[in-house]
Amino acid sequence: MQNTKLLLTSFTFVGLLALAGCSFPGVYKIDIQQGNVVTQDMIDQLRPGMTRRQVRFIMGNPLLTDTFHADRWDYLYSLQPGGGERQQERISVIFNPNDQLVSLSGDFMPGVSRDEAILGKDSGTTVTTPAENAEKPKPEKPVKPGSLLDQIQKDVDNVETVPVPTPEPLETSPQ
Repeated sequence: MQNTKLLLTSFTFVGLLALAGCSFPGVYKIDIQQGNVVTQDMIDQLRPGMTRRQVRFIMGNPLLTDTFHADRWDYLYSLQPGGGERQQERISVIFNPNDQLVSLSGDFMPGVSRDEAILGKDSGTTVTTPAENAEKPKPEKPVKPGSLLDQIQKDVDNVETVPVPTPEPLETSPQ
């Protein structure tokens, strides 16, 4: 009798432990995001010659700063939708000894947006090459004088461009 109770109790305990490790259908699993969210818009803003401070303003703090490669910052982003396959994106930003941006390497390509794919949304847009775009532009009809379009064109033509002042680089030599 004692052995039967002990055996029944141990089977119940083992059964409960086995069920605790199982996942039940319909149970909500959270999305797991790690790292820096890097978008194509951020990459498009980067220009060669930017300082570390400017890159940090656009991209945020890097996830990895390697002690052995002080001129390289690494930005990693991974997303695992609840119960889905993990997706990971990586970008490396490389500086020269003068702390200016020299190059980029990683999963992002200029002009191709992968933001929706990373974030789990499908935009349904496709990128076409000029050879695929066989439609020729139609010649523009002349605008009637005195019309709204004529007034807008005159306003655009009369705009004066003002150059943006660029600050001189700071001297880094000790005094």
